[in-house]
Amino acid sequence: MSNKMNSRDKKSMSSISRRSFVASAAATLLARPALSRSADSRTLRLVPQADLANLDPIWTPAAVTNTHGYTIFDTLYAFDERLQIKPQMAEGHEVSDDQLTWTIRLRPGLKFHDGEPVRARDCVASLIRWSKRDAFGQMLSKCVDAWEHSDDRTVRIKLAKPFPRLLDGIGKRALYTPFIMPERLALTDPNKQVTEMVGSGPYRFLRDEWSVGNRAAYARFEGYIPRDEPASLLSGGKRAAFERIEWQIIPDASTAVAALAKGEVDWVEQTLPDLNPVLARNRNVYVEQLDQYGLISFLRFNTLTAPFNNGKLRHALLGAIDQTAYMEAVTGGNLKWRACASMFPCGMPFSNELGAQFLRSPPDLNKAREAVKASGYAGERVVIMSPSDFPSIGPLADVTADAFSKVGLNVDLQVMDWGTLVQRRTSKAPVESGGWSIFHSWAPAVNMMNPVLNDYTRGLGAGGYFGWYENAEIEKLVGDWMTAVTDQARQSVFDAIQTQTWEAPPTILLGQYFPTTALRADLAGRIPVTSPLPWNIHRI
Repeated sequence: MSNKMNSRDKKSMSSISRRSFVASAAATLLARPALSRSADSRTLRLVPQADLANLDPIWTPAAVTNTHGYTIFDTLYAFDERLQIKPQMAEGHEVSDDQLTWTIRLRPGLKFHDGEPVRARDCVASLIRWSKRDAFGQMLSKCVDAWEHSDDRTVRIKLAKPFPRLLDGIGKRALYTPFIMPERLALTDPNKQVTEMVGSGPYRFLRDEWSVGNRAAYARFEGYIPRDEPASLLSGGKRAAFERIEWQIIPDASTAVAALAKGEVDWVEQTLPDLNPVLARNRNVYVEQLDQYGLISFLRFNTLTAPFNNGKLRHALLGAIDQTAYMEAVTGGNLKWRACASMFPCGMPFSNELGAQFLRSPPDLNKAREAVKASGYAGERVVIMSPSDFPSIGPLADVTADAFSKVGLNVDLQVMDWGTLVQRRTSKAPVESGGWSIFHSWAPAVNMMNPVLNDYTRGLGAGGYFGWYENAEIEKLVGDWMTAVTDQARQSVFDAIQTQTWEAPPTILLGQYFPTTALRADLAGRIPVTSPLPWNIHRI
């Protein structure tokens, strides 16, 4: 449905609602003194940042589905806290002298949740399915002559030409993580969802208890064998301390934090920044930054259909972007954030702010309005999808609708729940047939720290990220980065990709911020990452 409210009125009402909500929630939190922890110490109760509406992490890159994936699946390789790739399900690997054959040996004793052993053929089928969805995987698959399994514990990848970053690919994190599932499920068309969840990780999904908009539940998998070493980010020993994990879907932030204060839940994945000062005064709760790298908020255009198949229009709209307004909308002034005029996360190697010449705060809306006219924009309707149940994303859409209306766009702000948005953004239809023009989201900075991982600048077209931006020159540059051996060569590629992207951006980054999470005081061992990982965390 369409939201017909004027964007400015909506923003004003949102501000009033925020103040009212903070006042009532603060009263709820402070009126209740120290209360006991959850009666069932063997269960971890989590409030995730969004509803789990879709289960297949290879079908959708939604962050909540990726967290679900890490709860029930495992990977062959994974990154540690120093962002170094490490064996996970793999025992180790060998590479032939000509760099064309990679042989990976599985750890003994690995099992799926249905009791079947994890075999090399399961890994091969899982990697093939992943490689058809993921941008890194698509690049790898172009170099693969054969995906093979010589026995139940040996995976063999034969290449047509060397691919030195192969382990970085099969050990990557989101957007699409190469989780290992049984062959019979991995043979599913990658454009269709797998609905039977049989994993290889530390927890089993309890399908009978899953209720969209209400809850999801997991039970510890007693057949899981963690690695011997300590847990380190996404790698190492994934030790499950709880018998059971329950996800309580609570879209209203005030209700979620009140439940945390009362001990009805143990963990709120992302806190509303306005409430952090109040939470900090509750001795039964602690608040901490999710990770050291932060999240990148972004706006994504649908470049496949009008009006944003017009690159000149996309470039013109850079002049309407005020990162300060976006960051204030999602942080409320209570979280650390920074403006970032780069197509890569600021503060990371090789990320120069080459977009500083296009982004101004405050922006010159008169100049942007003239640029929009000069671009050839003909008044086409611009459908902006906004999630009503996602407080770190919904306000971004309000800011965009207001700014783009002021520079002459025919804006139609449509409000829906996040699950519906995730489904709808897969549509390539024009807006007249139920399609879309813009959606907003965020991504962990580590997911876009180099050219091959940064799906938001990749130019894969129909096989790429939603919006389906196509740019053969950028794809060539990504290939150059894969083979670059000096920092000078890598820097050159980073800068060239940015130069190309700023000319007609498929994505506009809206700022980099550092959200917080809140837990009951008797919990320790949280892995400092942007997802609520279920291992290592335990009760004191």
